[in-house]
Amino acid sequence: MRSIYTVEAIATGGGRDGHVRSTDGRVDLDLAVPQSMGGSGNGSNPEQLFAAGYSACFHSAVQLVARQRKIDISGSSVGGQISLLADAQGALRLAVLLEVVLPGVEQGVAESLAEAAHQVCPYSNATRGNIEVTIVVADD
Repeated sequence: MRSIYTVEAIATGGGRDGHVRSTDGRVDLDLAVPQSMGGSGNGSNPEQLFAAGYSACFHSAVQLVARQRKIDISGSSVGGQISLLADAQGALRLAVLLEVVLPGVEQGVAESLAEAAHQVCPYSNATRGNIEVTIVVADD
């Protein structure tokens, strides 16, 4: 397999209470543990970054599939929700909820596009079988 894009980021200063910066400087953020986890909440966190990346990538996959099928999905969006879960032994896991909104597209067609996107999205391919991913096609 050939690489078509590589990015590098560096985390410093304490993990969840540190700083992340991509080597090109486009991402340059302070991180903070969320208040719900006992932190200050005065910064971004890995789950927010994952939600942003997955929703953007999945939206691109939906757009690709719609273009291939010649379906207009103007005004579409994908929202990503990442949950950090603890199992009975205290091991941490992730769960993903993707909400796909395709205005003016019939529900069955929209669901078909979302399922096809789930098969081609690199984030979906990376997480398949590793974490729970739920995809919901909604009206809003």
